[in-house]
Amino acid sequence: MPNIRIATWNINSVRLRLPIVRRFVQTYRPDVLCLQEIKCEDGKFPYQDFREMGYPHMEVFGQKGYHGVATVSRLPLSRTEKLHWCEKEDTRHLLTRLPGDVEVHNFYVPAGGDEADPEKNEKFAHKLRFLDEVTAWFAARRTDSAKGVVVGDLNIAPHENDVWSHKKLLKVVSHTPIEVARMADWMAAHDFVDVVRQFVPESEQVYSWWSYCAKDWDAADKGRRLDHIWVTPALTQAPSAMEIVREARGWGEKPSDHVPVWMDIDV
Repeated sequence: MPNIRIATWNINSVRLRLPIVRRFVQTYRPDVLCLQEIKCEDGKFPYQDFREMGYPHMEVFGQKGYHGVATVSRLPLSRTEKLHWCEKEDTRHLLTRLPGDVEVHNFYVPAGGDEADPEKNEKFAHKLRFLDEVTAWFAARRTDSAKGVVVGDLNIAPHENDVWSHKKLLKVVSHTPIEVARMADWMAAHDFVDVVRQFVPESEQVYSWWSYCAKDWDAADKGRRLDHIWVTPALTQAPSAMEIVREARGWGEKPSDHVPVWMDIDV
């Protein structure tokens, strides 16, 4: 297989953001684009638009108005699985297989609400349970030869320099110690490698999300790195390039609050 470019993007409504999706595709030309928070049912996904963009292969796992993930590809997709977690019917995990037996897991992890207390906040309890179940699932499927990629909005910024202020965000959902520990357990379940940090040292601050609350997101720069790309040990040496497309946060009148993250991988 040649070098493949895989991108992930929480698009925050795929139909609303189609103009900036086209801009990204025309500029960066990913072979595989994994979207989160598509916010539409499968039948209302803009299939024809993506065909026109050069993506004939599409798998969609959506629901009305909330959540939802989709993987569109220039390459054939096989062995699709749509997985539910925590005995809920929300659409947060889509597994597809690329040529070369590369599994791509497209995730939208629950955000977790506003209060980092599972006793008081059901949304936070759901997030922790989701992480526990996914961790156990990957641990049970682990093999040394597995060629796997995990991408998506994982809604956790694990390192001190994945947020604008480690001290101020320690009690803020997405950067609390309990969430960071859960993410570490998930990564350890298959010895996943954090591709972004293969290319950007942990000593450097880097973000993929900026709140809509800031009047000037770029000047305030109060971001978090919530969007991730991981690979299994069998693919540790495969990534050859990576970029977080920061400028996309300012594209158009109604951008997503997340930006795309892509990697080139030789499989």
